[in-house]
Amino acid sequence: LRMIGDGDIAAAIAPSLPDSDVDLYMGIGGSPEAVLAAAGIKCLGGDMQCKMWPRDEKERKKLIADGYEKDLECVYSADDLANGQNILFCATGISDSALLPGVRARGGVTAITHSILMRAKSKTVRFIRARHNLQAKTIRLRSDNREHLI
Repeated sequence: LRMIGDGDIAAAIAPSLPDSDVDLYMGIGGSPEAVLAAAGIKCLGGDMQCKMWPRDEKERKKLIADGYEKDLECVYSADDLANGQNILFCATGISDSALLPGVRARGGVTAITHSILMRAKSKTVRFIRARHNLQAKTIRLRSDNREHLI
């Protein structure tokens, strides 16, 4: 049993990974997170069940007033939230999670990142380990529209 403060998308996807030590995920998250998790879960051939879960009575009343009363009782599957097979899911670990290791800085010179790329149609899963040369990385700032070294 593990309590999770953030990273609920990665945690929701983890039970669908064949090499994961995670068997089940239960929790409360936002609708955007549920849709992202559904996309990842579909890419792995898994499924999920979720419901709308208003934060409080005020939010519940607003949903009813906006015409979502029937939706409050529905149980949604991964296919309801991410329909079809033309679905891609990609993520890069920022902090350690059940899905991916976080960024590893190496003396301010390099950084190692771990990413996952999945496709629902072919059930292809790619893990990408990348090394970034921080002495050559640039970022374009909106304020002056120029490239700056990181």
